[in-house]
Amino acid sequence: MSEPGEAVTAATFRLEEADVASPRHDAEVLAAYVLGIPRKALPTVSGWDTSQARAFHDLVAERARRVPLQHLTGVAGFRYLDLAVGPGVFVPRPETEILVSWGLQQLAGVPAPVVVDLCAGSGAIALSVARESPAATVYAVEREALALAWLHRNAERAPVRVVGGDATDAAVLADLDGEVDLVLSNPPYIPVGSVVEPEVAEHDPPAALWGGPDGLRVLRGVAARAHGLLRPGGRFAVEHGDRQGRSVPALLRAAGGWEDVADHPDLTGRDRFATARRAAG
Repeated sequence: MSEPGEAVTAATFRLEEADVASPRHDAEVLAAYVLGIPRKALPTVSGWDTSQARAFHDLVAERARRVPLQHLTGVAGFRYLDLAVGPGVFVPRPETEILVSWGLQQLAGVPAPVVVDLCAGSGAIALSVARESPAATVYAVEREALALAWLHRNAERAPVRVVGGDATDAAVLADLDGEVDLVLSNPPYIPVGSVVEPEVAEHDPPAALWGGPDGLRVLRGVAARAHGLLRPGGRFAVEHGDRQGRSVPALLRAAGGWEDVADHPDLTGRDRFATARRAAG
């Protein structure tokens, strides 16, 4: 393991055997992390010392045991952010970036908008909105203690107002009822009993995953809370599973009080999030 290039190739084969989804990518990210350089700079490195080689070997072994890559590096990239993540908080996924894009589009032309992120986790949604729409006042609501600690850490130097509480509780942010322009949420939506990858089942917090028998238990409460927070004409977007592209819009229509209900795919073409506008009255 004297040469990083050879070590990365060997690590790629090891991660392939462990059924890691992106073995070459992950091996390169870990090598760059050990060396303290950008991944794109790896080809310029001709060697590393014994301690670096050992650290890389140990990290690859952990990844082969399906510990999430982001837990090993301590960082999850999301849009223009690098978020601190680890045990106890859901690792944000690229799919959610599309939801944020939609939300930002709704803020165009709205002066000093008020935005709420329900089930905020690491703060990926809230922090992205705050960065990309600096005129917005952004609130991030999270209930779970460990996730809330990560949220506080990520929001330490950001203009996001962190709120500890249940995103489905009518008392949370009650002073904002009827005044919010946009509510975004990535709640737990996986049906109980679903088979998920080891990185998810063994390392993402259960409270961020499971949404009851149909996956919609928490989502129903989030939708109801979003309706209470929004002003008439305010917009709502909620992420869901790729088999819930019909059930979530149907849930919103059945609840009443929503207009322009629609569903949207992610970049792979899978149903990914539903949107709606709070009706007047």
